[in-house]
Amino acid sequence: MQQLSWLPTHPDLSGAIGQAKRIEDPLQRLHEVVKLAAHQRDFTLTARLDKLAAVGIEQHAATARLTPLRVALLSSHTVDHLLPAIRVAGLQRRLALSLHVAPYGMYRQALLADDPALNAFAPQLVLLALDAHDAPLQLPLQASQAEVDAAVAERVDELRMLWRRARERYAAQVVQQTLVPAAPPLFGSYEALVPASPRAVIERLNAAIRAAAREDGVLLLDLAWHAAAYGDGLAEPVRWHQAKQLVSPTLAPLYGEHFARIAAATAGLSRKCLVLDLDNTLWGGVIGDDGIAGIQLGQGSPSGEAFLAFQRYAAQLARRGVILAVCSKNDLHVAEAAFEHTEMALKRSDIAAFVANWEDKAGNLRRIASMLDIGLDSLVFVDDNPAERDIVRRELPEVAVPELPEDVADYPARIAAAGYFEAVSFTSDDAERGRSYALNAERKAAQSQATDMDGYLRGLQMVLRVSRIGAAELARATQLINKTNQFNLTTRRYTEAEVERMASDPQTIALALRLEDKFGDNGLISVVLARPDTAIEADELLIDSWLMSCRVLGREVEMAVLEVLADAAAAAGWGALVGEYRPTERNGMVAEHYPRLGFEQRPAPANAPTDASFWRYELASRTPINHHIQVQA
Repeated sequence: MQQLSWLPTHPDLSGAIGQAKRIEDPLQRLHEVVKLAAHQRDFTLTARLDKLAAVGIEQHAATARLTPLRVALLSSHTVDHLLPAIRVAGLQRRLALSLHVAPYGMYRQALLADDPALNAFAPQLVLLALDAHDAPLQLPLQASQAEVDAAVAERVDELRMLWRRARERYAAQVVQQTLVPAAPPLFGSYEALVPASPRAVIERLNAAIRAAAREDGVLLLDLAWHAAAYGDGLAEPVRWHQAKQLVSPTLAPLYGEHFARIAAATAGLSRKCLVLDLDNTLWGGVIGDDGIAGIQLGQGSPSGEAFLAFQRYAAQLARRGVILAVCSKNDLHVAEAAFEHTEMALKRSDIAAFVANWEDKAGNLRRIASMLDIGLDSLVFVDDNPAERDIVRRELPEVAVPELPEDVADYPARIAAAGYFEAVSFTSDDAERGRSYALNAERKAAQSQATDMDGYLRGLQMVLRVSRIGAAELARATQLINKTNQFNLTTRRYTEAEVERMASDPQTIALALRLEDKFGDNGLISVVLARPDTAIEADELLIDSWLMSCRVLGREVEMAVLEVLADAAAAAGWGALVGEYRPTERNGMVAEHYPRLGFEQRPAPANAPTDASFWRYELASRTPINHHIQVQA
């Protein structure tokens, strides 16, 4: 089977790897490996890329703007042959993955005993990679459904205990691998109707694992789902009997992809925006030539139905929180008029950024990113024209550009297979994201028409709703912490378990802030974590993390947030706030954040990063903060 079909093919990937091997500078070599990883590759080529990147990752991950992430693999089957594929797939998503593998079959001991190696590694992500051979449920074939349910519940309780241990000891995000049936069916199509048949038991166990994971905040590497697409190539009986390999080496790159996209999502590196071409992508034909009546769309023809199905898939992505944009070589009024077609599943109001002109698409994609206040690395660009795809890949390597099949009927499956929009949570804010970005465009339009900024801000009728991070805010707050790059003073990344631990600490101020205005609800737009730290004075409270959505910049929100934070800190008896700024390539916009708010620079604590600056805000002598926002706690 063709693997990584959404990636472009390289004319000579083996030769390119050989050339990269001759690059002496490890950093330059690492940059080249990241580029080459974005191509279709098999097990051998993936292993070569992994070996080539090793020194560069060890020495220059930060310089190469790779996000570090420590992952522990605790397995009941052999996983060593999967490690290169996991690391290379991570590189493709700008992750520098450090992998710790517990001894084969020792996953229980690693978590329940005091494992010095695992403790020293301090994983941020723990993968429980289990197989159906491990601790099978010992049930006779004639066992009743009640007996099966009891055995399944006992096994899931054990897994929940392991999940809890990983979270308590390491504050790690747990990923549970579902089980792939190991034995062939005994009853044919009747298998599912026999409660204790091997496959029925595994199906019941997987269903219980999924339900428990949802309740406990555990993520799934749902190998059982993926196995349907892998077919018989997932596991080779010979490999299992020889080396206890559940996943064959042939499919290692695909396994690496599935896990790496989950890891990337936990680090906030999933894509946010689907940018669509129009002619021969959303409909058949050229709207400027064929007119609305002449394009292929909707019921009545196979191609028209295929384009409609693709639109419906895009609309479903929008409903789960993916931002939709248009980038088309067309006259704007002609392109927008097409959305009045009676068969259009997408409406003009679904599109948060609409750019149609005759300029180059790379430049227009930059414009779209600017309009939406997101990075180019948040975009996925879909265009039927291979020449346009190649140009964008060359000009904007940060943008994801999937290779597309010839028939639009296969577009949804191809985009889904690529995993660009991998999720680790789904909240009500996610569902409203597309609408939120569209409303933000209306706010910008209102600003451009205002005669003065004070009048514009008063007219917005803004209300800031403040709450402590609790169960309802936990998923979205963690998501924002890991996705926000520009308005983020420290860019510290935390797992959901780590955020929960800080929020439950009575000495920590953990705030979730929502903003509403006359146009609508902006959702959760800011998170602040402030905690005591032994490196600063006893009466000082360190602002560990302060981040905010760029969608609300320029509206005095940061002033209102400071007012809320200062009031909470003073009420808790703190004498001063200490703000920390750690510069990155993406957060230069907040370099003067603290001095603008009245903080005064203070010496850096011992062992602080050399490029970090620290700022003090005296609470007793603070002056009133003026803004146009109503605060509701």
